Amino acid sequence: MNAGSLLDESVRAALFDGVAIPAHPLALDKDRKLDERRQNALTRYYLDAGAGGIAVGVHTTQFEIRDPKIGLYSPVLELAAKIARDHEAAVGKPLVKVAGVLGKTEQALAEAETARNLGYNLALVSLSAFADADNEAMVDHLRALAEVIPLFGFYLQPSVGGRRLDYSFWRSAMEIENLVAIKTAPFNRYDTLDVLRAVADSGRHDSLALYTGNDDNILLDLLSPVQFSEDDRTQSIRFRGGLLGQWAVWTQQAASDLEAIKARAADVPLSLLTRAQQLTDANAAIFDTANGFAGCIPGIHEILRRQGLLEGTWTLNPNETLSPGQSEELDRVCRAYPSLNDDAFVKENLDRWLR
Repeated sequence: MNAGSLLDESVRAALFDGVAIPAHPLALDKDRKLDERRQNALTRYYLDAGAGGIAVGVHTTQFEIRDPKIGLYSPVLELAAKIARDHEAAVGKPLVKVAGVLGKTEQALAEAETARNLGYNLALVSLSAFADADNEAMVDHLRALAEVIPLFGFYLQPSVGGRRLDYSFWRSAMEIENLVAIKTAPFNRYDTLDVLRAVADSGRHDSLALYTGNDDNILLDLLSPVQFSEDDRTQSIRFRGGLLGQWAVWTQQAASDLEAIKARAADVPLSLLTRAQQLTDANAAIFDTANGFAGCIPGIHEILRRQGLLEGTWTLNPNETLSPGQSEELDRVCRAYPSLNDDAFVKENLDRWLR
């Protein structure tokens, strides 16, 4: 393993303590070109809102940024890295900087090297390019990437490009020392339990950080200790934090909820369980579950547009728009759950972030 691929201890401490990591959207202007001013404003918003890290170049950032005709992968990562460095210098503590990495091994290695050179700490590895591969091929892919940068394993739901990753895959992946975190986002309890059981059976409770990406179960994931035995001596495992597209909106409240859960891990009030249901209902509108997640990225953009952080809901794919009825659903959940938003916080700081 290359010396440069090891995770900095201060970053590791933050990662294992548990932080809120928004999946960073892509700010475009009406011509579908990168709007650097608003891209930077989004990063400033997340960090000032209490996020302990950022994830860039992931699904929420739009996979199309890698298209050679678009060429935004490195520029977008570089913009966020600069804002993150400035923030770290100002507050005196590290952020967990995660870069999305995808494609077959040659492409993924190139992206991992780009991310490492730009100062990112971990690579969130999508296995979408391995739709027909067996477990051995995918684990070999992870091993190659682990030589370059610490890995954030990723279970992406099939409806937006992921594939099923069974218990055997995760159990084998646990043997990779430089796999230091896993984001579970299959939106499926059985598949999520496969990951958790693999962690438990591997004995890596204390050397691998579990993060929820299950937008349908965010707070319940964070609230629930998991134990694969009725023996009280069996060590339980927990999700330490979240890395989510959902947390790309209303981030101040998301970070506040996470801190409340961490502070009351052994004494969970019923109000948090109720809030968990309310957040899932809100997320159904944002991520457009009624239409198979077709409007998930535009839904995020629409909330940010309403707050003034984005100018519009444009994506690199002109066909990716809000679904019929989605705007009305967003109206409904915004009216129903006003405490979930951070509109006042954004209004107070927007001009400064857009400087």
